[in-house]
Order: sequence, then C-alpha cells, then structure tokens
Amino acid sequence: MAWMPCVVRRSLGETGVEVRLGHELVDDYLRFVAARCRPNTVLATGFDLKVFFRFVGKDPIQVDTADVLAFIADQRAPRRGNVVRLADGAAGLSARTVRRRLASVSGLFSYLCARGLVAANPVPSGLSQRAPGFRDRRSSPLIRTPRTLPRVLSPAETKALLAVLRTARDRAMVTAMLFGGLRRCEALGLRAHDVYLADRQLFVAWGKGGHQRMVPISARFFAALSDYMENERPADIRTPALFVVLKGPRRGQPLSAAGLDEILHGAKGRARLPHVTCHMLRHTCLTRLREAGMALEAVQAQAGHRSIETTRIYLHLADRWLAEEYHRTIDALDREQVGGDATDPPNGPPTPQRPTRVTQR
Repeated sequence: MAWMPCVVRRSLGETGVEVRLGHELVDDYLRFVAARCRPNTVLATGFDLKVFFRFVGKDPIQVDTADVLAFIADQRAPRRGNVVRLADGAAGLSARTVRRRLASVSGLFSYLCARGLVAANPVPSGLSQRAPGFRDRRSSPLIRTPRTLPRVLSPAETKALLAVLRTARDRAMVTAMLFGGLRRCEALGLRAHDVYLADRQLFVAWGKGGHQRMVPISARFFAALSDYMENERPADIRTPALFVVLKGPRRGQPLSAAGLDEILHGAKGRARLPHVTCHMLRHTCLTRLREAGMALEAVQAQAGHRSIETTRIYLHLADRWLAEEYHRTIDALDREQVGGDATDPPNGPPTPQRPTRVTQR
C-alpha cells in the first residue's frame, strides 16, 4: 500500500481542531469539514476515513463501489476479541456505526465530485429494487438502522447516584444533565457568565451543531453550583470555563470530557449501578419531564432538538404516560360500546350485531 493513513490532530484553541491523515485530497476535505463543523465532527470524520482507507488500501481516485460494498461486509462481520453489540448481543459493529462511517466516506467523494476529481460517488445511496406489479423502481436503504429506545435511570438509581458524588462540582455537573437535559459537551462548555441566577436559566452557547438556546433548570443545580463556586473553585484561575480541574498538575484548567466520564464511572461503581453515561442522564431528564405532562414541543425546546421527530422517542420512553392514555381511551370505548346496546350482558362483551343492508329505490 503506497499510503498508510494515520490520524494527526492539533488543537486550535478551545473551539477548533486540525485533523490530518497524510493524503493531500483527504486532508483538503478535512480542512473543509473543519470550516463548517464542530471539533467532534472533524475528529469522527478523520477516524472514519482512516478506517475505510486502511481497509480498501487504495488511493481515493481508485476507489469504486465494489470496495465500498466489501467494506460494509467487513464492518458487519464478527470482530476479533470480545467485541459484542450491546443492542442485540451479536458480534460485529452496529448498523449505526457503519452508517456513520459510510456518511463520512460519501461526504469525501461528494467533495471530490464537486471539484471534478472523480466522475461519480462510489457510495450508493441505496439498493434499487422493483416492486411487483409496478413499473417504477424503489430504493431500499443501504444500511438499515433499528430504532431502539435509550436507557434511563429509575428514581431509586438517580437517588443512589447523587448520594455518592464527592464534590459540589460533580453534583452541579450531574444535575445540569439530570435536571436540565444538557449534553456532556454543553455542560462542560458552560461559562460563569452563562448562568442567569435570577431567572434560574442557563445559556447554552455550544449546543450541538453550534445552536444556542436558553434552558430553565432546577434550583438544585444552583444550590450545588453556589457551593462549588464558594468552596471549591480556585480563585486564582483565568479560564472562563465554569467547571475546572480541582487538583493535580491540571488544576484550574477546564475539565475535559474524559475527566467527566471518569468521575461518572467512579460514581457508578460506588452506587453499584450497572451502566451510567452522561447521555443516560439527559435521557432520564427528558423522559421524566414528558411523564410529568410537559408538552412535547416544550421537551423539544429543552433538549435543543432541531426536529420534533427526534423528541417523539420520549413518548415511548414515558411508558406510564402512554399506558394511562391507552387505558383511559380504551375504557371510554368500552363504556360507549357496552352502553350502546341494552341487551348486552353486563359482565361480558357486547353481542355482535348483523349489519343492516340499505337498499336504494
């Protein structure tokens, strides 16, 4: 292989990152991605392209559709070692991971097509098939991704997790996700001037996709935050980041995503919980809000979802709300059906009635 892709990253401050793989065309595309996307997207794209080109072993100009289909088959094959999909317990990478990697590859070749360097995008948009009895052709998705429900914490698990947090800083970060529905990057991106104590709101400046929003949040967050600011946060630091490292060689520097994950991992072990992630805290918040009767549009605004279709998943997570709605409706239908015929037995199903034929004269 003439080119062995290797990810090289360089930080460009708090809001940027430079990623290179060592090929002129690919690096040009990564610069294009960095100009329009957030750092996490740039890093994910660089890693996805590295995996793809290490498998195909070709220059980007030489890649064809057969290479892409072979890559899909390889990604779905059982992995070496003990890699198991958590969703269904099977071996191999999940459909969502493969679909994301294909999106990164497709984006690269769309960019090369726009520049006139390749004739066509080798990543097919779907598999064409003809429906029986129809002349038109339909397309099925290249990768089918199942729609699964995210996991949430029960009230007892939530209480146990909060009880084992060791610092006010940790309680403030967890409550921001657990009672405000913030993402991990949104909680870590908070600055001191993003806190509106009088209005009990937070300004999320670094939301997903660069979108900003105001988020109301529980008084429990402000209680933990006040304790952290008065007793734990170093006074001699200059970073605008709200949550910082409290001790060690990085004392006073902004807390990283890996640091927050480590804090949550330790709390999970002390609380004896099987599985806890930052996104589970967010899912728990939004689910509980929906269960308590919060309008779906309000949950969408709280979550920062661009499409309400993304928020609809919490209709299924809020199982108590769904069960209550179903039983209320079905009981009304049963009363209407039973009450509509006086000859029906009181404790049994209504007697089916033969439909009356209407003749026109």
